[in-house]
Amino acid sequence: MKKYSLTLAVILLSGSFIFAQKEPLKIGYVNSQVILNQLPEAIKAQGDLDALTNKWTAELDTMTARYQRHLASYQNNVSKMSKQKKVAAEKRLVNEQQKVLNFRKEKFTQGTGEIYQKQNEIFGPVKKRIYKAIKKVAKEEKMQFVFDKSGNIILLYADNRYDITYKVLDELQTGN
Repeated sequence: MKKYSLTLAVILLSGSFIFAQKEPLKIGYVNSQVILNQLPEAIKAQGDLDALTNKWTAELDTMTARYQRHLASYQNNVSKMSKQKKVAAEKRLVNEQQKVLNFRKEKFTQGTGEIYQKQNEIFGPVKKRIYKAIKKVAKEEKMQFVFDKSGNIILLYADNRYDITYKVLDELQTGN
């Protein structure tokens, strides 16, 4: 029995010694929305993207309004039109409607639209710089993991002492 107790004590002590030698797991998080709202180059990138979106939205609105005017005119005058004029007007309306739909699809379709390509083009360098700063701060803080609490990852609890958002912002503003 003494031999069994001694062996168990040795195993427990060596196990606790092994765990004592390991560095504790350190996890941090950032709020990327705060970074994007405060980093000047991200603000500029968002402004550029918004300007482009507004330009294309205005074009789409103009095209849609023109189509709606032509449709209303057609509906008001259809009874007075000859069969030939009616067919020609309907053909013009279908072409106009198709142009509106094609423009909307080309510019704004989720994932494949030009606005999403521009977003990746405009924000690519900003994101790369942010990730580089996060990696640097995480290494300096000896963190094994860093989460973004503003995205799809939900944190049910976050101790503020592990929030490295402002350290990352400092690195971005004063670093390379």
